[in-house]
Amino acid sequence: MKPMDEHPQPADGGSHTRKAAAKAPTRRSRAVAAKRGNIMAAALEFFSLYGIHGTSLDQVAERADVSKTNLLYYFPSKEDLYIAVLKGLLDIWLAPLKALQSDQHPLEAIREYIRLKLCVSRDHPQASRLFCLEMVQGAPLLRQELGGSLKTLVEDKSDVIRGWIKDQLIAPVDPMQLIFMLWATTQHYADFSVQVEAITGKTLSDPEFFEQTVNNVQHIITEGIQLRA
Repeated sequence: MKPMDEHPQPADGGSHTRKAAAKAPTRRSRAVAAKRGNIMAAALEFFSLYGIHGTSLDQVAERADVSKTNLLYYFPSKEDLYIAVLKGLLDIWLAPLKALQSDQHPLEAIREYIRLKLCVSRDHPQASRLFCLEMVQGAPLLRQELGGSLKTLVEDKSDVIRGWIKDQLIAPVDPMQLIFMLWATTQHYADFSVQVEAITGKTLSDPEFFEQTVNNVQHIITEGIQLRA
């Protein structure tokens, strides 16, 4: 005879159990993501000021309000944490470029790209500065990423720009040089924010100055790529 369950379940008990089990990982994954996010935000603050060598995991753990042991559970080494932060920055930094599509009108697409990129400079100045610092140092920990996914993305978006040129929607310019110019003009306001503020007395956090900056950069860039009769 088949033994009876010592603790029989209601007819739908198995269903409730499965639902609870399905929800538990979701709650846990959200908690893990939040903890990782707090640690990475604290790390960004220190890395953008002092670089990887001038930052200690003790500083990061204290700012993130976690133990160093807990931090090392999520990021086994300072280098792992640094690389995770940099890759997170790339996702933020490249989002506007990924949004460029061939079916957009090029001048409108470039204007929108400039606005989005200046929003990144305004809202994530630490991220931009850390990325700049890594580039100045030769990108020793990010070179593989730069030569891989970033290179592929730039090549793909260069093809989009070539399509616009072929369709005679914008002037014939070197697509990669245009992308480099867009990066330089928009990131300047984050990487050299101290210089900008010293000269103008303003930053991108000033709504009026932000709009003036967006309009002027849009005008300067789009005037340079418009077709001339």
